[in-house]
Amino acid sequence: MSGKRRHSYPQQQEESGKRKTKREEIPTLAAQIKEERCGVQTAWSRKEKCSRTGLELDVHPFPHCVIPNFIENQSFLEGLKNELLGLHFNEKSNDLYKFKQSDDLKQKEEPYISALRKVLSEDFREWLSDVVGVELEHTLDLFCARYDYTDVLLCHDDWLEGRRIAFILYLVPSWEKSDGGTLDLFSTDEHYEPQWIEKSLVPSWNTLVFFEVSPKSYHQVSEVLSETKTRLSIGGWFYGPSLERPPRYIERVLPRHPHNPQDHEILYEWINPAYLDMDAQSNIQEEFEDRSEIMLKNFLKVDKFQKVCKALSETDIRWITKGPPNKRSYQQAEEESMPEVLKQCMELFRSEAIFLLLSNFTGLKLHFLAPSDEELEEEAEAEKEGCASSEDQRNSSCPHTQGTGHQEPKEPGVPVCRGEVRHWRHGDYTLIRDSDVENTEFALDLILFSGCKGWQAEFGGYTSYIAKDEDEELLTIHPEDNSLALIYRDKETLKFVKHINHKSLNREKEATDRNGYWDFYFVYYE
Repeated sequence: MSGKRRHSYPQQQEESGKRKTKREEIPTLAAQIKEERCGVQTAWSRKEKCSRTGLELDVHPFPHCVIPNFIENQSFLEGLKNELLGLHFNEKSNDLYKFKQSDDLKQKEEPYISALRKVLSEDFREWLSDVVGVELEHTLDLFCARYDYTDVLLCHDDWLEGRRIAFILYLVPSWEKSDGGTLDLFSTDEHYEPQWIEKSLVPSWNTLVFFEVSPKSYHQVSEVLSETKTRLSIGGWFYGPSLERPPRYIERVLPRHPHNPQDHEILYEWINPAYLDMDAQSNIQEEFEDRSEIMLKNFLKVDKFQKVCKALSETDIRWITKGPPNKRSYQQAEEESMPEVLKQCMELFRSEAIFLLLSNFTGLKLHFLAPSDEELEEEAEAEKEGCASSEDQRNSSCPHTQGTGHQEPKEPGVPVCRGEVRHWRHGDYTLIRDSDVENTEFALDLILFSGCKGWQAEFGGYTSYIAKDEDEELLTIHPEDNSLALIYRDKETLKFVKHINHKSLNREKEATDRNGYWDFYFVYYE
């Protein structure tokens, strides 16, 4: 009997080992999660701050909770991490972000991913529903995100119909705030527009953060600054009844002005004479009409451009940060504080002479002396068909000779422009906003660059034009010293300036006077 028992013991031990391994593949939520359910639930309902056995609940700037040691099984977490790193990641890059993301994990059959999905959609969902007082749906969005050096996710609110709770589980190595990649939470103003970063959460191994998706839930993943660490996380959204959203705030339209009455002498004072030649202007217009954009290099006279560059680096200029951060972040020069040469350059781009020159460059009617498309078509038609001089022909079908069908020509609008001087540095960007009034009009963009020597595409800071509702880029404008970019955009074309990343600082190490770059940015309307 004892022999049989000794013979069977190794088999029993092996079966026990198999059961143990199987149990380790099932994640267990930390004990304090269930133990602190009532306390966290009460604090959430009262919108009060709460700290209990490691769980941190805060309602400022919007309700969120930090749960350290979310999963008890460390071996499970290591297996999950290895499984996630073995997935295929898609490069994602647009105006809002640059990082790598897995495919949807809802249907993945890998054991660790499946086990985590099960515990999130069952045990944790039930706990979360009780805490926030909302019946959350059983299905959830789930994906893995990988952020490496210079990856970033800029300010946004996560809102999408039905999203109620966002969550992130971090699987990162030892992490410091200096590594970047923090989850930054923004305060909001009376219009529910984000203002500034009120709180930054540093990623930590096996820590889960969740927050309520609301009109106030503006947040970002700051740029990863570590060149050796990977910010790995798994996250998504639970769905339920959406919170009511206020009407979208529409920004005030920036003032526009007609041209200033300055004659062509200002052009000879400032602009490279090559661009004042009529044949050259005809060639430029032909190319522009074919492509709707052109880059004119060495646009200003050398001596004028050098004075502009020197003036832009002067410390007396007052620079104003332009926001809000869900739309833009850059420095705008206060015009009254500009040195005289910069004021004169601004006057150049507002002058009557430049309006006419731009008309010659583009074929647009930005001056009353420039013919409109209708006038050119009528002239071409008249030359093609002609009108005979006989009485019979005069009484026939020439539309401009008919009495009853004649319509007075529509009075054209007055061409106007608006402009600013911008300073672009590490961390600056603009985002696409479909609701912007500017995106509902035809317009000519003008950009004159300065301080761009040594600027590389990998730094960001380029201007990208895309078709509305599409990700494909139509045009990319890279900063280039003393180059004038002209771009005509229609109502279906959107633009953004790509986030300037940490690599741009390497350029400043080589030359201390290279603090980002500047541009004169004007928009002209027919």
